[in-house]
Amino acid sequence: MTKAKALKLAESKFWEDMSFQERVAFQLFEDRLCMPFDVFHEAVEKALGRPVWTHEFTRTNQKNLQDEFKGLREPMTFQEVVGLIPEEKRILFIGI
Repeated sequence: MTKAKALKLAESKFWEDMSFQERVAFQLFEDRLCMPFDVFHEAVEKALGRPVWTHEFTRTNQKNLQDEFKGLREPMTFQEVVGLIPEEKRILFIGI
C-alpha cells in the first residue's frame, strides 16, 4: 500500500466498526500504519491477551507477533522481550 492510500484509509477511521481481532488481522500484516498506533496497540494487547511492549512492534519482531496471533507460537517470555532491547540501552531500576 502506498503512503497516500494508507493516509486516506486512516482518515476514513475504517477501524471503528472492527473488533480488536479484525484490527489486528488487518494491521499486523500491513507494512504501513493505517490507524492510530494507540488503537493498534490496544487491539494487539486485547487479541493476544497480554501486555505488548512498544519495542515488540519492530520489523525484526513482526513475524513473532504475527505467528503468535495465528497461534503458531507461544507468547514471548519476559526475558525474550527484554532481549529485544539492545544491551547498551538496557537500564536496571531497583525500587526501594
